Amino acid sequence: MRIGELAQATGVSARSLRYYEEQGLIRSNRTVGGWRDFDASMTERVVLIQHLLAAGLCSATIGELLPCLEAPPEERTGVMEALLAQEVRRLEAKRRDIDREPEVLQALRRDVDERPAGES
Repeated sequence: MRIGELAQATGVSARSLRYYEEQGLIRSNRTVGGWRDFDASMTERVVLIQHLLAAGLCSATIGELLPCLEAPPEERTGVMEALLAQEVRRLEAKRRDIDREPEVLQALRRDVDERPAGES
């Protein structure tokens, strides 16, 4: 399938697909005319990449995870589980930071409200 067909099938722009290919996340063959020709299996892979990106994973981490996800269970080495656990910890830390931000902003607002007029 050509890049436009893959874009339509996945809802991902052709530009993003070219980026994924540059990053080694997806692959294509080239036709004699130089067109990209994607295997139908890339549709599922692109959807998976989109889910991983939505979860906050960077393309480098996704690049490490994809081979693990595609390997049969008996060939998995524990790398995927370690990477996923690391990403869970990163996202939990990010959530804690985000949860603290409203408190910091409220304290700053109180500080500003309590200052005498004309003082900055």
